[in-house]
Amino acid sequence: MDNNFEEIFSTFEGKSNELIQLLQKVQEKFGFLSKDAIDEISKFISVPKSHIYAVATFYAQFRFKPIGKYLIKVCHGTACHVQNAQMITEILENTLDIKDGETTHDALFTLGSVACLGCCSLAPVMMISDESYGKLTSESCVKVITEIKNREKNQLAVANLDETFMTNKF
Repeated sequence: MDNNFEEIFSTFEGKSNELIQLLQKVQEKFGFLSKDAIDEISKFISVPKSHIYAVATFYAQFRFKPIGKYLIKVCHGTACHVQNAQMITEILENTLDIKDGETTHDALFTLGSVACLGCCSLAPVMMISDESYGKLTSESCVKVITEIKNREKNQLAVANLDETFMTNKF
């Protein structure tokens, strides 16, 4: 067994009634539920993989593919819907060149629609990782994405400079 799984499993008893919590912890650690993860959970709690897949596919919270560094959730609840959340989603799809539910080629962003984020007074709203952005317009949602992309480029440039500096001895 992989050390990562041992670490996760160490807080559980290995009982079948722990399945959902195990799925949540594994996804929290790895970002998604891989085939290997399902195999390890199956062995640990002695439950068939088919049952684990049945449970994991029932709940929208579980993913079977890696997500981007930034998970964008666009609210499509009633308040956001009437404030044109669909337009926000379409603008993000065009800006990121992906469809709802997909991840950008650089693995930076994953776009998803959700039923409600509980921020109705901020409609339309999106959440990126743990930060909410409300009263969105087509311009403001593109601006947020551009700022994140620029921040990522700057961090990469600094990391490359650090690497160059460390490899050159003066």
